Amino acid sequence: MASAFSGDETAPFFGFLGAAAALVFSCMGAAYGTAKSGVGVASMGVMRPELVMKSIVPVVMAGVLGIYGLIIAVIISTGINPKAKSYYLFDGYAHLSSGLACGLAGLSAGMAIGIVGDAGVRANAQQPKLFVGMILILIFAEALALYGLIVGIILSSRAGQSRAD
Repeated sequence: MASAFSGDETAPFFGFLGAAAALVFSCMGAAYGTAKSGVGVASMGVMRPELVMKSIVPVVMAGVLGIYGLIIAVIISTGINPKAKSYYLFDGYAHLSSGLACGLAGLSAGMAIGIVGDAGVRANAQQPKLFVGMILILIFAEALALYGLIVGIILSSRAGQSRAD
């Protein structure tokens, strides 16, 4: 039975695996960061309820990590159409590495945001001068995920450049 498929038959598996990895790992980081920071906010809210809204920043920053994974997953999945254009193993590996770069960077950033957010909002309740320092540390932790997003976009753009069609 002849197929209209061109390229490597297993290549889309790696591409879709990259899309799934980007979304799953970055959402795991977002969930961990949200949960860990949320525990800190709840604990701090018992002592200083007036600071709860000010201390919600780590939760929001952790939630953004999932969006980074969603962006890469959409970019990858729209680039996989083996019926329209040949899709080779190089393309699948490029998409896999793109998803892993973004997803694992999002996971590590979520862990950092969760730990810093938990300790930071508790410390901020006791010493309000620590707020700016906590925000700066959170920004640097968020930057880790941004690096993964940027590298993921660059790697994803390499797909399709394996052979001249």
